[in-house]
Amino acid sequence: MTHPSGADAELRAAARHLTRLDRRRFLTVSGAAAALALGTNLPSAAHAATALDPDRVTADPFTLGVASGDPRHDSVVLWTRLAPEPYAPDSGLPARPVPVRWELARDERFRHTVARGTVLAHPEFHHAVHVEAAGLAPGRDYHYRFRVGRWTSPAGRTRTAPAPGALPRALRFGLLSCQAYHQGYYTALGHLAREEEIDAVLHLGDYLYEYAVNAAGGDRKYTDRTLPDVFNRETVTLEDYRLRYALYKTDADLAAAHAAHPWIVTWDDHETENNYANGVPENGVPPEEFLVRRAAAYRAYYENMPLRRPQRPHGPDLRLYRRLHYGRLAQLDVLDTRQYRDNQANGDGWKVPTPESEEPSRTMLGATQERWLTDGWRRSRAVWNVVPQQVVFSRRRNRVEGPWPLSMDAWDGYPGARERVLAGAESAGVDNLVFLTGDVHVHYGFDIKRDFDDPDSRTAGVEIVTTSVSSGRDGAEKPANWQALTTANPHLRYYNGQRGYVVLGLDRERLRADYRTVSAVTTPGAPIRTAASFVSEAGRPGLLPA
Repeated sequence: MTHPSGADAELRAAARHLTRLDRRRFLTVSGAAAALALGTNLPSAAHAATALDPDRVTADPFTLGVASGDPRHDSVVLWTRLAPEPYAPDSGLPARPVPVRWELARDERFRHTVARGTVLAHPEFHHAVHVEAAGLAPGRDYHYRFRVGRWTSPAGRTRTAPAPGALPRALRFGLLSCQAYHQGYYTALGHLAREEEIDAVLHLGDYLYEYAVNAAGGDRKYTDRTLPDVFNRETVTLEDYRLRYALYKTDADLAAAHAAHPWIVTWDDHETENNYANGVPENGVPPEEFLVRRAAAYRAYYENMPLRRPQRPHGPDLRLYRRLHYGRLAQLDVLDTRQYRDNQANGDGWKVPTPESEEPSRTMLGATQERWLTDGWRRSRAVWNVVPQQVVFSRRRNRVEGPWPLSMDAWDGYPGARERVLAGAESAGVDNLVFLTGDVHVHYGFDIKRDFDDPDSRTAGVEIVTTSVSSGRDGAEKPANWQALTTANPHLRYYNGQRGYVVLGLDRERLRADYRTVSAVTTPGAPIRTAASFVSEAGRPGLLPA
């Protein structure tokens, strides 16, 4: 449960100190992987191994590309991970730190360098590098790269946020979610990499999937390569998760999208396990065993994402919710709807609401995150208050006649929590509330009604739901339930079931959502198109066709 109890605290303490547990319980996790996952083997100056001579790295260590993220007005995170052999558990490197040089320039030819330095890529973090480059100018493009010995990484482009008091003319964000490698090509990411004037990409969860990937890459049906057997199993151990990130990051379209734009990320369930809730797993394994798995997943997530130092994991916990500012035009409150929620009611799935699911005290965010969100709104001076998060916030009925089942995994399964969030926004005087959502593998556009039972009630904000990159395979422009959903939900303004992404534009007068789609992902190379565009005026929330 989300609310801490004595038993929960004891389990977490035990998970951080494996000697207190009967190790026979950890049937799926090796002792070495568990020790790493639970934070008992972190880089230590007192016991550091001698650094490896970079000239002894004889193969390209930058096979996983580069990335940047979490832009502030004066700094940004630069990321890479060294992996000469990306599909090997040790990535082809000895268990020694490796010196990595980095540089940041105003131009793509690196003639005007503004910052440089050397950091150690530690084996304890799988030779990942997180550089927090500081002292930068606001609202400016920069170019960055890394060097190890004679090897130079691909160059990346990043962009800082506007100055705190600035009111920029406009902002543009790319919205992504759900990229199951085994269900299709990342064609949409290749197109997103070529989008111009993107301030940041917001990835809303399911960057990784835990399911097995066969030798042919599942629905990719490779004929030019054979993937090793290490991927043909579900991710459970730290080694499993690390290898799966390596598989994903060797995809050229994903690497291009990371190099082209800074990313702001949050997770959903599949980065760990389908539909888990807090410390409750999907399949009923002992809770301490699941916490070990969660710790492994969280550690691998941090290692492979451009995250700042406050997001370093501590055992089975990682504080991922955080706030970013884009001048006075937008405040971004990035949520975590997995780690702190109460378990899904009624056995999960689509169920008719019951007293269990409608219990007002049930929480999606946990009390601390919920309070942090509403307190942030009270202090906000932004034109747009944007909430990147994971699961559908608006009510969603899947048939025309009642009684109506609702998704117990989405906010519909936590109506008391949704009411507290909407009441908090109302009391804070938030005029332009925007929820950004992934998870469901379709494009939606919702008006967030203050009372979903009354279509004429006040519109409290809008929700833009981006479809998947590849999850769900090719999809369809009008899925089989299109008529039922559009009829049963009058606040649903748009619905498309193809793959793609959203480009979200914000200026002082309006929001614009351009829903991009590709015709197929089970075959490569599909073109991109704008399937629909909607706007919402500042001060007058509600989606209208552009």
